[in-house]
Amino acid sequence: MAKNNEAPEVDLKGTLVSVFMVGLVIIAMWLAVYLLYIGR
Repeated sequence: MAKNNEAPEVDLKGTLVSVFMVGLVIIAMWLAVYLLYIGR
């Protein structure tokens, strides 16, 4: 039972990290496109 209680916490932490990574990539892409558009 202890392992079942620990697994979701690890999954949630991994999911949170993944969401932050994807979010940062998307924000970086938008910033790059925005800067290219402004610098044109």
